[in-house]
Amino acid sequence: MSQALLSVAQRTTADGVHVVALAGDIDHTTAGTFRQALPPPDGSTPHTVVDFRNVTFMDSSGINVLVAANNAARSRGGSLRLARTPTPVLDLLRIVGLDDLIPLHPTLEDALAPPAAA
Repeated sequence: MSQALLSVAQRTTADGVHVVALAGDIDHTTAGTFRQALPPPDGSTPHTVVDFRNVTFMDSSGINVLVAANNAARSRGGSLRLARTPTPVLDLLRIVGLDDLIPLHPTLEDALAPPAAA
């Protein structure tokens, strides 16, 4: 059995949004890497977008990380948004009801757009 791998790329947009692009599996062996990537390196921005386009698998370990990150972002007056979530991961998010708590966007551009005024 091979060790699951998760690679992470991070950047901050000109608007100050922390973008985390993931590739690989999110499970108990990679949840720590995922968790560490979510807060912005300098702590300056409360808004994070996670690009799931290249995620091949996610289990409950990833769900736990997302719940904690969403709670942390909201406590700082920020937000967590997910972009380009593959169908198997999207199905998992829907099963556990996370799609009702964290905004899901079909494209990275949609996720980076300012929220519409209510």
